[in-house]
Formats: sequence, structure tokens, C-alpha cells
Amino acid sequence: MRIIDTHSHIYQEDFDNDIDEVIGRAKMAGVEKILMPNIDVESLSQMHALADKYPGYCIPMMGLHPTSVGENWEEELNTIKQQFEARTYIAVGEIGLDLYWDKTYMKEQETVFEEQLRWSIEYDLPVVIHSRDAIPECIACVKNIGADKLRGVFHSFGGSEEELSSILALGNFLIGINGVVTFKNSTLSTVLKNTDLSKIIIETDAPYLAPVPYRGKRNEPSYTSKVVAKLSEIYEVPEDRVGEITTTNAEKLFRL
Repeated sequence: MRIIDTHSHIYQEDFDNDIDEVIGRAKMAGVEKILMPNIDVESLSQMHALADKYPGYCIPMMGLHPTSVGENWEEELNTIKQQFEARTYIAVGEIGLDLYWDKTYMKEQETVFEEQLRWSIEYDLPVVIHSRDAIPECIACVKNIGADKLRGVFHSFGGSEEELSSILALGNFLIGINGVVTFKNSTLSTVLKNTDLSKIIIETDAPYLAPVPYRGKRNEPSYTSKVVAKLSEIYEVPEDRVGEITTTNAEKLFRL
């Protein structure tokens, strides 16, 4: 089975003691590549180190995460922008808005998000959007900059049928599905029936959001197989077919 984990933070300290084993299990599960979104300036060295250790397998993105937007956001954003001159990245991410944890810097989050959307146009790269409790607001920002000029994914999608329709109406955006789809209290199984596999890519968001039966434990790329199994159940197609379609979607979006 072919799988691409399109969103994984396996460069974080949670994996310091067994990263080689984690990579080995991912390969055994059929994971062909692991795409790594950046968080902020502090995460740069760890992410780059892992990308250099596993070139072509652990592939970096570059962006400033909304929960890292604070008082010194201008300085952080400038440092992040400089990275594009030094290395090659496959996407601008992880960027977006987060209204779940703290709304103190809401206006600054919007400013930072829209600036990074402009970068995606400048560098002709897809965007990886974090939209926790903020899907309508993220869509508004995308429209402000120009939906016709942008492409990407709304990562860790867990929205409503209406929000799904609004995302797909943008034209060039997919949704990232992870372990949440396996949770008993998730409505995703119903919502996803309003689209098809051509609009889906698979992710973990490791070390977070581990699927059943690992819920509450550290997530890792090999667990994408559980997401594939659930999507196979939802769409009533073989697991290999789910893997093939979602992998092809990821290859096209990120030009892998």
C-alpha cells in the first residue's frame, strides 16, 4: 500500500529517543514520504536536521504557526521568510488561524497568515492551513489574497458539511484527514460522504491525534494505516485504492 503522511511533526522532542525506529515502522507500513510543516523559529534546527538525515523522505515546509504569533511576530516572520532564500521547501506551512487557544493576537494572526499566503504566490508553492475553530475566517483570508492564485490543504479537517462545501468551492484546496476520523464522537464519517477521495490527503499531525486504537498515545506516521482503513470503510473501496488515490492527490498538490 502507498501512503504519504502529509503533515507530521516528527522532528519534535517526543521522537528524540527512537526516531530511527519510527521511520522504520513508517516504511514497513507503506509510508513513502513524510511531509513536515514548520512551527516557528525555535523548531527550525530540529526540522532541518531530520530533513538532512532522511533527504527525500522527511521533506520540510516553511511557515509560522498561528499559535506562535505573539508580541515579536514581525521579527519571527522576517526570520521565517529568510529561510526560503537558503533552502528548498515543498509548501508554505503550517500557517493559518487558531481561535481555540487564544484570541489575544487575532488581528496579528490574520496579518501574518495573509502575508504568508502572498509568499505562496511569490514562490508558487501550496499552503498548509491550520484552521482550528476558524475555518470561515481562514476562507475569508484566502479570498482576500486571491483564491484563484492559491492552492493547498486545510489540514486536520473536522468541520461541518457547510464548511466542507465552502473549502471545496475555493477550487484548488483539499482537506487533510487524520486520526480524528476514527474517533467515536467524530462526525467526519457523515460529513465526508459529501465529497470523494479525490479531495482528500492523509496525515497524522504526529505526535498529536493518534487514531483508535492508539488514541491518547503518541501518534506516528505508521498509524496512517488506521486512517486508510477507516476511509476504506466510509467509501467502501479497498484500502490499497484509498492509499493510491490519496497518495496521487498529495503528489499532485506538493509536486512530489
